[in-house]
Amino acid sequence: MAKTLLITGCSSGIGLNAARGMRDRGWTVFASCRSQRDCDRMRAEGFISPRIDYTDEDSIKSGLELVLNETGGTLDVLFNNGAHGLPGAVEDLPTDGLREIFEANFFGWHALTRMVVPVMRAQGHGRIIHNSSILGFVAFPWRGAYVATKFALEGLTDTMRVELAGSGIHISLIEPGPVTSKIRQNSIPHFERFIDWENSALRGLYEKTLLKRLYHSDGPDRFELPASAVTAKLAHACEARRPRARYYVTTPTHIAARLKRMLGTRAIDRILMTLR
Repeated sequence: MAKTLLITGCSSGIGLNAARGMRDRGWTVFASCRSQRDCDRMRAEGFISPRIDYTDEDSIKSGLELVLNETGGTLDVLFNNGAHGLPGAVEDLPTDGLREIFEANFFGWHALTRMVVPVMRAQGHGRIIHNSSILGFVAFPWRGAYVATKFALEGLTDTMRVELAGSGIHISLIEPGPVTSKIRQNSIPHFERFIDWENSALRGLYEKTLLKRLYHSDGPDRFELPASAVTAKLAHACEARRPRARYYVTTPTHIAARLKRMLGTRAIDRILMTLR
């Protein structure tokens, strides 16, 4: 069998492009989705598509079992990718909303990763790749919930990378900036469910910036790259003899990482205030 790769969040955007692109490179790709309808669509494309919903641990277990049954109990690479946003000011963010996004963007990733590690230990090799974000190391305004999940992910990943040293298991982060996807559109239901912006002290700023960005996009962001830019980094993380700990994607991510090293916190804050 060709090298095996489990990708989550394959219904659109980065996950869908990664599934197609890595299959074209000769990988056996298990393209999981959160909803059964999307799994059925991926199966129509010829993929084995287990249903994995990060907020449903039973689906995580059964989805991974399906993969291992197909491979005879092995897995070369896990690419954790599925996530959603919850835009809004932190002061307007209910704790229940924060709990929900952590289930989808962090706790579910951790659960699947913990299930995969013993498989990779037993076979003596493996790679775990997390799709993080520029928001995993820079805290943009209006994105506090998403930022919190990605900062947590990066801290956990850095710890695991040290702990897994010498095990044959490599762990990497991919850190995109603006990449073509549906994450903005998909965040709208979460925003409407949890954020009472009309009664917020920041209502004027919502109307001036965030609402326009959510509901009236004027097209691609400046510097936006297609999802294939992430797939290219994923390919290196999967295939290189020595995969990197971090892969920056897009010009803003490279610039932000450089500024974070060069500038102090107050200088970074002043830059980020212009994005409110």
